[in-house]
Amino acid sequence: MNVNDYDFELPETLIAQTPLLERSASRLLTLNKNNGEVEHHTFADIVQYLSPGDTLVLNDTRVIPARLFGIKQDTGAKAEVLLLKQLEGDRWEALVKPGKKLKKGAVIVFGDELKAVIEEEGDMGGRVLSFSYEGIFQEILDRLGQMPLPPYIKEQLDDRERYQTVYARHEGSAAAPTAGLHFTEELLDQIREKGVSIAFVTLHVGLGTFRPMSVDTIEEHVMHEEYYSLSQETADVLNETKARGGRVVAVGTTSCRTLETVGSQFADGVLKASSGWTQIFIYPGYEFRVVDAMITNFHLPKSTLVMLVSALAGRENIMHAYQEAIDREYRFFSFGDAMFIY
Repeated sequence: MNVNDYDFELPETLIAQTPLLERSASRLLTLNKNNGEVEHHTFADIVQYLSPGDTLVLNDTRVIPARLFGIKQDTGAKAEVLLLKQLEGDRWEALVKPGKKLKKGAVIVFGDELKAVIEEEGDMGGRVLSFSYEGIFQEILDRLGQMPLPPYIKEQLDDRERYQTVYARHEGSAAAPTAGLHFTEELLDQIREKGVSIAFVTLHVGLGTFRPMSVDTIEEHVMHEEYYSLSQETADVLNETKARGGRVVAVGTTSCRTLETVGSQFADGVLKASSGWTQIFIYPGYEFRVVDAMITNFHLPKSTLVMLVSALAGRENIMHAYQEAIDREYRFFSFGDAMFIY
Protein backbone atom coordinates (compact mmCIF):
# COMPACT_ATOMS: atom_id res chain seq x y z
CA MET A 1 0.00 0.00 0.00
CA ASN A 2 1.21 3.46 -0.92
CA VAL A 3 1.76 6.12 1.74
CA ASN A 4 0.54 8.78 -0.73
CA ASP A 5 -2.94 7.23 -0.63
CA TYR A 6 -3.27 8.85 2.81
CA ASP A 7 -2.29 12.36 1.75
CA PHE A 8 -4.66 15.32 1.73
CA GLU A 9 -4.45 19.09 1.40
CA LEU A 10 -4.80 20.85 4.75
CA PRO A 11 -4.87 24.66 4.95
CA GLU A 12 -2.37 25.82 7.57
CA THR A 13 -5.05 28.06 9.08
CA LEU A 14 -6.89 24.94 10.33
CA ILE A 15 -4.00 23.80 12.54
CA ALA A 16 -5.14 24.67 16.07
CA GLN A 17 -2.45 26.69 17.86
CA THR A 18 -4.06 26.97 21.30
CA PRO A 19 -6.58 24.96 23.30
CA LEU A 20 -10.13 26.19 23.65
CA LEU A 21 -11.09 27.87 26.92
CA GLU A 22 -13.51 25.02 27.68
CA ARG A 23 -12.15 21.51 27.02
CA SER A 24 -15.48 19.95 26.01
CA ALA A 25 -16.55 22.88 23.80
CA SER A 26 -14.63 21.54 20.81
CA ARG A 27 -16.53 20.23 17.81
CA LEU A 28 -17.23 16.54 17.29
CA LEU A 29 -17.58 14.83 13.92
CA THR A 30 -19.24 11.42 14.18
CA LEU A 31 -18.50 8.77 11.57
CA ASN A 32 -20.50 5.56 11.18
CA LYS A 33 -17.86 3.07 10.04
CA ASN A 34 -20.46 0.78 8.46
CA ASN A 35 -22.18 3.25 6.11
CA GLY A 36 -19.85 6.28 6.14
CA GLU A 37 -22.53 8.61 7.51
CA VAL A 38 -21.12 11.83 9.00
CA GLU A 39 -22.79 14.14 11.53
CA HIS A 40 -21.62 17.26 13.35
CA HIS A 41 -21.91 18.00 17.07
CA THR A 42 -20.03 19.52 19.99
CA PHE A 43 -17.83 17.24 22.08
CA ALA A 44 -20.16 17.29 25.09
CA ASP A 45 -22.66 15.42 22.87
CA ILE A 46 -20.43 12.34 23.06
CA VAL A 47 -22.59 11.20 25.99
CA GLN A 48 -25.53 10.50 23.68
CA TYR A 49 -23.34 8.25 21.50
CA LEU A 50 -22.33 6.04 24.41
CA SER A 51 -24.63 3.29 25.69
CA PRO A 52 -25.08 1.66 29.11
CA GLY A 53 -22.78 -1.36 29.17
CA ASP A 54 -20.06 0.27 27.04
CA THR A 55 -16.57 0.85 28.46
CA LEU A 56 -14.55 3.98 27.74
CA VAL A 57 -10.79 3.33 27.86
CA LEU A 58 -8.51 6.25 28.74
CA ASN A 59 -4.71 6.51 28.56
CA ASP A 60 -3.61 7.93 31.92
CA THR A 61 -0.03 8.75 30.90
CA ARG A 62 1.30 12.15 31.99
CA VAL A 63 3.53 14.33 29.81
CA ILE A 64 6.87 15.32 31.30
CA PRO A 65 8.40 18.77 30.56
CA ALA A 66 10.73 16.97 28.20
CA ARG A 67 12.16 19.83 26.11
CA LEU A 68 15.44 21.24 27.47
CA PHE A 69 17.49 24.17 26.16
CA GLY A 70 21.19 24.33 26.95
CA ILE A 71 24.60 25.07 25.49
CA LYS A 72 27.43 22.93 24.20
CA GLN A 73 30.09 23.13 26.91
CA ASP A 74 33.14 23.57 24.67
CA THR A 75 31.73 26.16 22.23
CA GLY A 76 28.76 27.79 23.98
CA ALA A 77 26.58 27.00 20.96
CA LYS A 78 22.86 26.54 21.62
CA ALA A 79 21.59 22.99 21.99
CA GLU A 80 18.08 21.56 22.29
CA VAL A 81 17.18 18.17 23.77
CA LEU A 82 13.83 16.39 23.65
CA LEU A 83 13.66 13.52 26.14
CA LEU A 84 11.81 10.52 24.74
CA LYS A 85 12.42 7.48 26.91
CA GLN A 86 14.21 6.74 30.16
CA LEU A 87 16.46 3.74 29.60
CA GLU A 88 17.94 3.00 32.99
CA GLY A 89 19.05 5.27 35.79
CA ASP A 90 20.05 8.63 34.34
CA ARG A 91 20.36 7.45 30.72
CA TRP A 92 17.74 8.69 28.28
CA GLU A 93 16.87 8.27 24.63
CA ALA A 94 16.41 11.73 23.13
CA LEU A 95 16.27 13.84 20.00
CA VAL A 96 18.82 16.65 19.76
CA LYS A 97 19.27 19.81 17.69
CA PRO A 98 21.48 20.62 15.87
CA GLY A 99 22.19 16.96 15.18
CA LYS A 100 25.26 17.60 13.05
CA LYS A 101 27.08 19.40 15.86
CA LEU A 102 26.12 17.17 18.78
CA LYS A 103 28.26 14.06 18.38
CA LYS A 104 29.27 11.26 20.72
CA GLY A 105 31.22 12.64 23.67
CA ALA A 106 29.72 16.15 23.45
CA VAL A 107 28.72 17.71 26.76
CA ILE A 108 25.55 19.84 27.04
CA VAL A 109 25.06 22.14 30.02
CA PHE A 110 21.64 23.28 31.25
CA GLY A 111 22.25 26.12 33.69
CA ASP A 112 24.06 25.27 36.92
CA GLU A 113 21.94 22.25 37.81
CA LEU A 114 22.14 19.79 34.97
CA LYS A 115 24.67 18.36 32.53
CA ALA A 116 24.43 15.66 29.84
CA VAL A 117 27.01 13.64 27.92
CA ILE A 118 26.12 12.10 24.55
CA GLU A 119 26.95 8.39 24.80
CA GLU A 120 25.52 7.02 21.56
CA GLU A 121 24.42 8.37 18.19
CA GLY A 122 21.36 7.19 16.30
CA ASP A 123 19.76 8.34 13.06
CA MET A 124 17.65 11.47 12.43
CA GLY A 125 18.89 13.29 15.53
CA GLY A 126 18.44 10.35 17.90
CA ARG A 127 20.93 10.14 20.79
CA VAL A 128 21.46 8.37 24.10
CA LEU A 129 22.37 10.86 26.84
CA SER A 130 23.66 10.34 30.35
CA PHE A 131 22.70 13.07 32.85
CA SER A 132 24.54 14.25 35.95
CA TYR A 133 23.06 16.54 38.61
CA GLU A 134 22.60 17.04 42.33
CA GLY A 135 19.16 16.59 43.83
CA ILE A 136 16.04 15.01 42.30
CA PHE A 137 15.96 14.78 38.50
CA GLN A 138 12.18 15.23 38.21
CA GLU A 139 12.26 18.42 40.27
CA ILE A 140 15.08 19.83 38.12
CA LEU A 141 13.15 18.89 34.98
CA ASP A 142 10.05 20.67 36.31
CA ARG A 143 12.13 23.83 36.76
CA LEU A 144 14.16 23.75 33.54
CA GLY A 145 12.02 21.81 31.08
CA GLN A 146 9.27 22.99 28.76
CA MET A 147 6.26 21.05 27.54
CA PRO A 148 7.14 19.22 24.31
CA LEU A 149 4.51 20.73 22.04
CA PRO A 150 4.52 19.37 18.48
CA PRO A 151 6.51 21.40 15.90
CA TYR A 152 3.37 22.60 14.09
CA ILE A 153 2.29 24.53 17.22
CA LYS A 154 4.01 27.92 17.17
CA GLU A 155 2.19 29.56 20.10
CA GLN A 156 3.47 29.39 23.67
CA LEU A 157 1.29 27.46 26.12
CA ASP A 158 0.34 29.63 29.11
CA ASP A 159 -0.88 26.78 31.30
CA ARG A 160 1.07 23.49 31.22
CA GLU A 161 -1.95 21.56 32.44
CA ARG A 162 -3.81 22.25 29.18
CA TYR A 163 -1.40 19.80 27.51
CA GLN A 164 -2.39 17.16 30.09
CA THR A 165 -5.62 15.20 30.34
CA VAL A 166 -7.58 15.77 33.56
CA TYR A 167 -6.91 12.12 34.46
CA ALA A 168 -3.15 12.07 33.71
CA ARG A 169 -1.34 10.11 36.44
CA HIS A 170 1.75 8.19 35.33
CA GLU A 171 4.63 10.37 34.14
CA GLY A 172 6.61 9.30 31.10
CA SER A 173 5.21 10.70 27.84
CA ALA A 174 6.92 12.97 25.35
CA ALA A 175 3.50 13.96 23.93
CA ALA A 176 -0.07 14.08 25.20
CA PRO A 177 -2.70 11.50 24.23
CA THR A 178 -4.61 14.39 22.71
CA ALA A 179 -8.03 12.77 22.16
CA GLY A 180 -8.39 12.82 25.93
CA LEU A 181 -7.85 16.57 26.20
CA HIS A 182 -11.56 17.14 25.47
CA PHE A 183 -12.78 15.48 28.67
CA THR A 184 -13.62 17.30 31.89
CA GLU A 185 -14.33 15.70 35.26
CA GLU A 186 -17.97 16.77 34.87
CA LEU A 187 -18.28 15.09 31.48
CA LEU A 188 -16.71 11.88 32.81
CA ASP A 189 -19.24 11.93 35.68
CA GLN A 190 -22.09 12.25 33.16
CA ILE A 191 -20.71 9.26 31.25
CA ARG A 192 -20.52 7.16 34.42
CA GLU A 193 -24.07 8.17 35.38
CA LYS A 194 -25.28 6.82 32.06
CA GLY A 195 -24.01 3.36 32.99
CA VAL A 196 -20.80 3.47 30.97
CA SER A 197 -17.71 2.00 32.65
CA ILE A 198 -14.42 3.90 32.57
CA ALA A 199 -11.13 1.98 32.54
CA PHE A 200 -7.52 3.07 32.28
CA VAL A 201 -4.45 1.89 30.40
CA THR A 202 -1.03 3.51 30.17
CA LEU A 203 1.03 4.06 27.04
CA HIS A 204 3.94 6.48 27.23
CA VAL A 205 4.01 8.29 23.90
CA GLY A 206 7.51 8.32 22.42
CA LEU A 207 9.53 8.71 19.26
CA GLY A 208 6.92 7.34 16.87
CA THR A 209 4.83 10.47 17.40
CA PHE A 210 7.62 12.77 16.21
CA ARG A 211 9.01 10.75 13.32
CA PRO A 212 7.42 11.19 9.90
CA MET A 213 7.18 8.17 7.62
CA SER A 214 10.27 8.01 5.42
CA VAL A 215 9.17 5.13 3.18
CA ASP A 216 6.88 5.01 0.15
CA THR A 217 5.27 1.68 1.00
CA ILE A 218 3.29 1.35 4.23
CA GLU A 219 4.43 -2.20 4.91
CA GLU A 220 8.08 -1.07 5.04
CA HIS A 221 7.52 1.32 7.97
CA VAL A 222 8.74 0.20 11.41
CA MET A 223 7.19 1.81 14.48
CA HIS A 224 9.37 2.86 17.39
CA GLU A 225 8.62 0.92 20.56
CA GLU A 226 6.69 2.51 23.41
CA TYR A 227 6.02 1.30 26.96
CA TYR A 228 2.48 0.19 27.83
CA SER A 229 0.70 -1.25 30.84
CA LEU A 230 -2.77 -2.76 31.26
CA SER A 231 -3.81 -3.82 34.78
CA GLN A 232 -5.80 -6.91 35.74
CA GLU A 233 -8.55 -4.57 36.97
CA THR A 234 -8.88 -3.09 33.47
CA ALA A 235 -8.64 -6.54 31.88
CA ASP A 236 -11.54 -7.73 34.06
CA VAL A 237 -13.69 -4.71 33.11
CA LEU A 238 -13.01 -5.26 29.41
CA ASN A 239 -13.74 -9.00 29.59
CA GLU A 240 -17.05 -8.27 31.33
CA THR A 241 -17.88 -5.64 28.70
CA LYS A 242 -17.32 -8.08 25.85
CA ALA A 243 -19.24 -10.84 27.63
CA ARG A 244 -22.36 -8.67 27.99
CA GLY A 245 -22.20 -7.39 24.41
CA GLY A 246 -21.03 -3.88 25.26
CA ARG A 247 -18.59 -1.88 23.16
CA VAL A 248 -14.99 -1.10 24.02
CA VAL A 249 -14.48 2.57 23.11
CA ALA A 250 -10.82 3.60 22.90
CA VAL A 251 -10.06 7.24 23.63
CA GLY A 252 -7.24 8.00 21.24
CA THR A 253 -4.89 5.98 19.08
CA THR A 254 -2.61 5.32 22.08
CA SER A 255 -5.38 3.56 24.02
CA CYS A 256 -6.30 1.69 20.84
CA ARG A 257 -2.74 0.50 20.26
CA THR A 258 -2.43 -0.64 23.87
CA LEU A 259 -5.67 -2.61 23.75
CA GLU A 260 -4.80 -4.26 20.45
CA THR A 261 -1.27 -5.08 21.64
CA VAL A 262 -2.70 -6.92 24.64
CA GLY A 263 -5.51 -8.45 22.61
CA SER A 264 -3.02 -10.06 20.25
CA GLN A 265 -1.40 -11.96 23.12
CA PHE A 266 -4.36 -14.11 24.15
CA ALA A 267 -5.77 -16.48 21.53
CA ASP A 268 -8.89 -17.23 23.57
CA GLY A 269 -9.87 -13.55 23.55
CA VAL A 270 -9.78 -13.27 27.34
CA LEU A 271 -7.56 -10.37 28.37
CA LYS A 272 -5.09 -10.52 31.24
CA ALA A 273 -2.77 -7.99 32.85
CA SER A 274 0.14 -7.13 30.58
CA SER A 275 2.98 -4.63 30.33
CA GLY A 276 6.03 -4.18 28.18
CA TRP A 277 7.05 -2.55 24.90
CA THR A 278 4.93 -2.35 21.78
CA GLN A 279 5.76 -1.59 18.15
CA ILE A 280 2.27 -2.36 16.87
CA PHE A 281 1.50 -0.64 13.56
CA ILE A 282 -2.19 -0.75 12.63
CA TYR A 283 -3.13 -0.04 9.02
CA PRO A 284 -5.92 -1.17 6.64
CA GLY A 285 -6.26 -4.93 6.54
CA TYR A 286 -5.77 -5.18 10.30
CA GLU A 287 -8.45 -7.15 12.16
CA PHE A 288 -9.39 -5.50 15.46
CA ARG A 289 -9.60 -7.87 18.42
CA VAL A 290 -10.65 -5.53 21.23
CA VAL A 291 -11.61 -2.04 20.04
CA ASP A 292 -15.14 -1.50 18.71
CA ALA A 293 -15.23 2.32 18.51
CA MET A 294 -12.81 5.18 18.97
CA ILE A 295 -12.66 8.85 19.92
CA THR A 296 -9.76 10.55 18.16
CA ASN A 297 -8.49 13.90 16.93
CA PHE A 298 -7.75 14.76 13.29
CA HIS A 299 -4.27 13.64 12.27
CA LEU A 300 -1.46 14.70 9.96
CA PRO A 301 -1.49 13.73 6.27
CA LYS A 302 0.40 10.52 5.47
CA SER A 303 0.78 9.71 9.17
CA THR A 304 0.58 6.28 10.83
CA LEU A 305 -2.41 7.62 12.79
CA VAL A 306 -4.46 8.35 9.65
CA MET A 307 -3.71 4.76 8.62
CA LEU A 308 -4.85 3.46 12.01
CA VAL A 309 -8.25 5.20 11.86
CA SER A 310 -8.56 4.05 8.23
CA ALA A 311 -8.09 0.48 9.44
CA LEU A 312 -11.07 0.92 11.76
CA ALA A 313 -13.41 2.93 9.52
CA GLY A 314 -12.16 2.29 5.98
CA ARG A 315 -9.90 4.56 3.95
CA GLU A 316 -12.68 6.02 1.79
CA ASN A 317 -14.83 6.82 4.82
CA ILE A 318 -11.93 8.54 6.58
CA MET A 319 -10.88 10.55 3.54
CA HIS A 320 -14.47 11.68 2.97
CA ALA A 321 -14.89 12.64 6.64
CA TYR A 322 -11.58 14.52 6.67
CA GLN A 323 -12.56 16.46 3.56
CA GLU A 324 -15.87 17.39 5.16
CA ALA A 325 -14.01 18.51 8.31
CA ILE A 326 -11.73 20.68 6.15
CA ASP A 327 -14.69 22.15 4.24
CA ARG A 328 -16.40 23.00 7.54
CA GLU A 329 -13.18 24.41 8.98
CA TYR A 330 -12.71 22.03 11.86
CA ARG A 331 -9.59 22.60 13.97
CA PHE A 332 -6.88 19.97 13.36
CA PHE A 333 -4.20 18.13 15.35
CA SER A 334 -3.32 18.25 19.06
CA PHE A 335 -5.45 21.19 20.23
CA GLY A 336 -8.07 20.63 17.56
CA ASP A 337 -11.52 19.07 17.32
CA ALA A 338 -12.52 15.44 17.71
CA MET A 339 -13.99 12.54 15.74
CA PHE A 340 -16.01 9.61 17.02
CA ILE A 341 -15.81 6.46 14.89
CA TYR A 342 -18.51 3.96 15.80
